[in-house]
Amino acid sequence: MPTFQQRHKGNRRVMKTYSQSKALYERAGRALAGGVSSEFRKASWPHPLFYASAQGSRIVDVDENEYLDFTLSQGPLILGHSHPEVLERVERTSRAGQLFAGQHLMEVELAELMQQYVPCAELVRFSLSGSEADHTALRVARAVTGRPKFIRFEGHYHGWFDNVAWSIGAASVEALGPAEHPTPAPWTAGLPARAVDEFIVLPWNNLALVEQTLAERHAEVAAILTEPVMCNSGCIEPAPGFLAGLRHLCDQYDIALIFDEVITGFRLGMGGAQGHYGVTPDLAVFAKAMANGYPISAVAGKRRWMQPIADGAVIHAGTMNSSNPTVAAALATLTILARDGVHERLFIHGQRLMAGLRNAAEEYGLPLLVQGPGPMFHTAFTTQTTINDYRDTLSFDRARLGAFIQQMQERGVRLIGRGLWYLSAAHTDADIDQGLEAARAVLREMSEER
Repeated sequence: MPTFQQRHKGNRRVMKTYSQSKALYERAGRALAGGVSSEFRKASWPHPLFYASAQGSRIVDVDENEYLDFTLSQGPLILGHSHPEVLERVERTSRAGQLFAGQHLMEVELAELMQQYVPCAELVRFSLSGSEADHTALRVARAVTGRPKFIRFEGHYHGWFDNVAWSIGAASVEALGPAEHPTPAPWTAGLPARAVDEFIVLPWNNLALVEQTLAERHAEVAAILTEPVMCNSGCIEPAPGFLAGLRHLCDQYDIALIFDEVITGFRLGMGGAQGHYGVTPDLAVFAKAMANGYPISAVAGKRRWMQPIADGAVIHAGTMNSSNPTVAAALATLTILARDGVHERLFIHGQRLMAGLRNAAEEYGLPLLVQGPGPMFHTAFTTQTTINDYRDTLSFDRARLGAFIQQMQERGVRLIGRGLWYLSAAHTDADIDQGLEAARAVLREMSEER
């Protein structure tokens, strides 16, 4: 009997074509390295797709295929595509100037708005990307403590710089070594060997192991860097007491607790994950949902930890930092999120979608794990009923997930290749119904071929 993929390869149900995308991808390969501007874009099926327009919860590719979008540009578009109020403010601001190489009022207003909502935000600095903001936070932690290393966790993504590009793309559990003494697994070629001297890597959600490590090595450790929800390898929430336990250990040993809120920030609430879970870090990094698709990031932190930046002892700089249009987009986005009660709808829609997917998988006898808080969540084919750390994710049936995502795309629903779903303010009840209808159809066919 042919496989699910083979049965649909040449006879796709909705007969989508991707010829224009294919031609553009071939053209791009002659000018862009790999034909893309970010490695993750290669994961699309049947090849990287090119898009022409997007509005609300919908995106259209150059072959005029329209998709209900749960990708949301990997998470930033929390208000949906092309939100008119954000666009209007960006356009109006841009007419007055794009970049001054000096200060402007809006960046003060944005910092004050973050102080109002983010528990740790006594002082703020703006950058462009999450990668550089994480880099800044680690530099600050080393400067304040005088210690060289940081603790990070397997499966957590903190950007693509050398000292964090480890243990996020392992081929197997064996490649990670024993859980008690993990082996840093390089994510990319070109990493300097000395980069492993900057960090200690541990499995996530194992507070006892963090406690043991710090008891032995706290004199080396400047910071603990963590995603408060592991969103880049599954969508794993912290175990009860885990974040609070990290907070206690950092207080005990005078170590900086850094939350990488690039995904969770302004997605789980105006206070981010720190507000949602009630644990305040010393430093936090924000990006993605902060400006609804415009490039901005922020390091926010308690005064003691931010003071070296304020004094100029720790250099943080960037020509494009706090450009007028990006700050305008962030101001508009945060204003809308707070004013319109967006987060309640994100949880309601996300949890209804999760429940519907679980029910459909159960009805058709398929081992689909749906896990996450709601505004973002993850789907994986596995017999495990819950996952607690990165090592658990390495047993996922990625071939089956790939077939599911491919056929969802054929039915007009766009998903991220690793199984992460994002909700936006633009998604409606009808959109959730459409997503579930498509998923039920795909799961039914997958069950028939077993």
